[in-house]
Amino acid sequence: MFYVYCLRNEKTENLYFGYTNNLRERIVEHNKGQNTSTKRYIPWKIIYYEACLSESDARRREKYLKTTIGRRMFKKRLKDYFASE
Repeated sequence: MFYVYCLRNEKTENLYFGYTNNLRERIVEHNKGQNTSTKRYIPWKIIYYEACLSESDARRREKYLKTTIGRRMFKKRLKDYFASE
């Protein structure tokens, strides 16, 4: 399985989208500062993930979620979560 996930920084409210085949290990790496893209915004909290059977589907979904339209759809999908924050 491959996972597409979204992390959120509590302080800055930044979102980060990524994909991996080992979700637990990847989140630990983000919070240890082992990813240059997310290192300066530690700590991260996972707010969403979805599973895909193939890596190419996960990569395509991650790429879509990083677009403007994808972010809008994502925020609409998690409307109650963002409203409560």
